[in-house]
Amino acid sequence: MRAMTDLIYSNNLNLLHDGEEKLRARSIRLVSDNQALLLHMAVAESAMDMLDMFRQMPTEDDDLKVVKMLGLRTFNALASSIKLMMSGYYQNSAMNMRDILETVFLVDLFRTDRSLISKWRHADDKTLRKTFGPVVVRKALDDRDGFNERKRKKMYRMFCELAAHPTMKGFAMLRPKGMDAHGGPFLDPTALEASVSELGRLAIQAGDIFNPFFPAPYQKANQALEEFQRLKTRWIKELYSD
Repeated sequence: MRAMTDLIYSNNLNLLHDGEEKLRARSIRLVSDNQALLLHMAVAESAMDMLDMFRQMPTEDDDLKVVKMLGLRTFNALASSIKLMMSGYYQNSAMNMRDILETVFLVDLFRTDRSLISKWRHADDKTLRKTFGPVVVRKALDDRDGFNERKRKKMYRMFCELAAHPTMKGFAMLRPKGMDAHGGPFLDPTALEASVSELGRLAIQAGDIFNPFFPAPYQKANQALEEFQRLKTRWIKELYSD
């Protein structure tokens, strides 16, 4: 077996990395030329700034520490999703988006009833499946909001079918427009636009859900919180207002 150092610096892996970086540079140019995509990226960065402030917030509350860990998970998933989509791995980027969605749903449930945080962190496997399984969490949130059309289920299923699970529909994310399936990263402007747009929507959800867990006196986070609200208002006005 080849030594690990030889493998890391092998020509093939270096070539793959060089290709990813070239695709990233081209993706940046495409995003930079599109004001809507720039705004999606701005709200994603702003949500990540919020989560980073949340990470730094001191607390002795064990329940809040759990939410902070979920915030770290969301930050890393946002960062990974951006890294992958800009380098041409759209399906893998969407896998991280599904993780963001599932984590945000769970934190939203905790926001509704904070006593559930302690129950979740002490839960055995049976309780996790019965009370905190993804399907159970989505249904509880839909019932809370009166969403009879089960939009959360549809969104979650979309990410599952296109990215997280091996499916026939998922093969579409391996095909550059007008071409056969491609091994490795590739640039597809349509897939890039769709990925950035979905990320922006998820970032808005993440910011909104984690925001209430900041204690009011934590002034260090004020700038990040205010910037997120400013960008969110602009995002809604420019992209989703009639």
